[in-house]
Amino acid sequence: MTSLIMIVIGAALINNVVLSQFLGLCSFLGVSKQIKTSASLGAAVIFVITIASAVANLLYDFVLDPLGLSYLQTIVFILVIAALVQVVEMFLKKTSPGLYNALGIYLPLITTNCAVLGVALTNVTNGYNFIESVLAGLGTAVGYTIAIVLLAGIRERIEESEVPAPFRGAPIVLLSAALMAIAFYGFSGLA
Repeated sequence: MTSLIMIVIGAALINNVVLSQFLGLCSFLGVSKQIKTSASLGAAVIFVITIASAVANLLYDFVLDPLGLSYLQTIVFILVIAALVQVVEMFLKKTSPGLYNALGIYLPLITTNCAVLGVALTNVTNGYNFIESVLAGLGTAVGYTIAIVLLAGIRERIEESEVPAPFRGAPIVLLSAALMAIAFYGFSGLA
């Protein structure tokens, strides 16, 4: 039980996919302008990464590996992720058109978000079983959500503040993200 908890904490905080591994930066920087939008994207990413981790593990363990087709794992995982994102996109379009429009291009970009694929590949590399894969996926997605919501909160505060001209726009956002990465480095002592 302790090892399962450490997988979740490790994926969310210690090896945060955005701030430690630097995966998924495109949506992290692009969508983090408002907390509401960031939290919504985080929820979509939690769903996609968790389900993708489960499906990828099952496909790898019961199809690819036994048939000697493990070299196809990247292609198969991308197809699984693309299908899951399509389901999320159709669901949001039907149930929440405002959120669907707010996420814009970033919702389909979850398909090509390297964080989602990175989790599936890392789970296989680490030899995780089904439960460990799902928990690692969940922890990674929660870590992504924590990071993007924190950055959105910082960016909302920056909008209300007076920022020196050379730091306005992307420089202050990148500096804020760098400081967050340094802060998350402090979690490395938990392991």
